[in-house]
Amino acid sequence: MSFTTTVVDGAKALFGPSRTAASRRGERRMVGPDILRAVAILLVMTQHLPKPAAAGVLGAIKPYGWMGVDVFFVLSGFLIGGQLLRPVARGETPSLGGFWASRAFRILPAYLLVLGFYLWLPGFTDGEGMRPAWRYLTFTMNWGLDYSKTGTFTSAWSLCVEEWFYLTLPLLVLGLRRYRTPAPALVLALALLLGGAALRYGLWHDLAALPPSGPLFLKTIYYPTWTRLDGLLLGVLLAAARIYRPALWAKVCPPPVAAALGLAAIAGTLALIGDTGITLPLAGVVLVYPLFSLGCALLLSALVDLEPWMTRLRPPGVAFVARLAYSLYLVHKPIYHLLNDTLYLTGWSGWATYFGGAFAGAIALHYLVERPFLRLRDRVMARREPIETETKLAA
Repeated sequence: MSFTTTVVDGAKALFGPSRTAASRRGERRMVGPDILRAVAILLVMTQHLPKPAAAGVLGAIKPYGWMGVDVFFVLSGFLIGGQLLRPVARGETPSLGGFWASRAFRILPAYLLVLGFYLWLPGFTDGEGMRPAWRYLTFTMNWGLDYSKTGTFTSAWSLCVEEWFYLTLPLLVLGLRRYRTPAPALVLALALLLGGAALRYGLWHDLAALPPSGPLFLKTIYYPTWTRLDGLLLGVLLAAARIYRPALWAKVCPPPVAAALGLAAIAGTLALIGDTGITLPLAGVVLVYPLFSLGCALLLSALVDLEPWMTRLRPPGVAFVARLAYSLYLVHKPIYHLLNDTLYLTGWSGWATYFGGAFAGAIALHYLVERPFLRLRDRVMARREPIETETKLAA
């Protein structure tokens, strides 16, 4: 089997049948993207592991756990970019209403239930203080977020970034589709990437004049939507390259090349971070987010191209963890705090208790809320004109 054939097979698996059609025939998940999704959520969960329970290798991974969110951003950009660009490449107009309805069914039910728990259940918390409810409902809670004062449900910050991306990207796609050349879209994407890096550079210099502060760094540079678009943009650019120039992409970035370059970019990112953790130095502030996202995008491309081979491997448990990733993201922090307050998690037993409790909560949320609404979405969308939806990259 040639690499070109592999690329075509991988693209068909990713961008082929719609989510509703796939659901009617039975669920089939892609192995490569599932591996990245599982790694991403396990990284995030390890970041929030209590220090007394972060033994051995977990303690070494913990300072880098925040990078799991950037893996999610790349996956989301690639997925959503593919959904919107695929019909445009066929000369069709994507259904904005259908797209937004599909995302609402995917994101809102579990999110709103967990938000309600935070608001109305006294023991369901993971920090001191909480931003007003309207901030969470409008996905603006990450704007000016100071976790040292309002540290409850801060993990919603990444959902805020993604929701505004889901709102604006379809409008940009429709606005740019009238151009016969992809140049304007490419210029806009590069401008946003460079603009984000320049903005972080300026903000870092403003912070340098103040006493060192982790919460201030997160508030000014890490959390805001306008400074964290790198992963989403690079995911969209990857989808565009594979859709509009598949032969060229297969020639320039076959799986071995994409994987090698991706791993090199990730290694370079780790070198830039050093032992600073989430509070990055100047070079890290400018380069880490785009460089790491580029590495993840290239690695994702290689894994998608190798899907015909990856299906033979199918590591046990990966699809299960990937399927639960969203629910795990929503519940792992409050469950950790609940368990730590009652049991005081330490050592390997603390790690096992935390992960076991988080998975138990995620299983309940997924099968009682998330999955029923996904099935309802499939039934609703089946009555509408078909739109491009996820094909098991992230169901």
